[in-house]
Amino acid sequence: MPSSLSSQRKLALKLLARLLDLYPDACCSLTYETPVQLLVATILSAQCTDQRVNQVTPALFARFPDAVALSRADRPDLEALIRSTGFYRNKAKHIQGACQKIVHEFGGLVPDQMDQLLTLPGVARKTANVVLAHAYGLNQGVTVDTHVKRLSQRLGLTRHQDPVKIEQDLIQLLPQTDWENWSIRLIYHGRAVCNARHPACDCCTLADLCASAGKVMSRK
Repeated sequence: MPSSLSSQRKLALKLLARLLDLYPDACCSLTYETPVQLLVATILSAQCTDQRVNQVTPALFARFPDAVALSRADRPDLEALIRSTGFYRNKAKHIQGACQKIVHEFGGLVPDQMDQLLTLPGVARKTANVVLAHAYGLNQGVTVDTHVKRLSQRLGLTRHQDPVKIEQDLIQLLPQTDWENWSIRLIYHGRAVCNARHPACDCCTLADLCASAGKVMSRK
């Protein structure tokens, strides 16, 4: 790991530049049309792939297209529609609770402020960051999902396990305008190259900058 904050920042910027070149067209892979649909899809994506969520949401949003409809949904109907995403009872509870609060306290509109989003049931910083970045174009934090956590650790940019502390480390290293660029491209790289069990370090274009690549390749 770099010995100073300055050297860590230089490393982070080099990594970011390569990620931007590797994935120039990277975007949120969840399918949505409105901020509330993105909020719901992101809640559903917990412990579930985006691909599975995108298979579920067309029928869900056809039946319950907005916060008002979701807030009034019969819970068993909502649970049945999202069952295949896993943890469907808790997810249905959170989705309905969040939409009820959106309707009653925010005029039916998903708030565009971090502190307000965090008051919604089922919404922590990861979900809030996704909504702010992709629904409103606001970088108020760094989205830390399992890929961002794993790769940021492997690249030597954080030693922490707690996503909030990892986010704080990354905020210090990256320009605010690129906070979501970092996250979305690291997610792409985690899926394509640096997976959890068998990272493909021998063909990774970040390997010469990675704190873990040498160790992984020496074990092969």
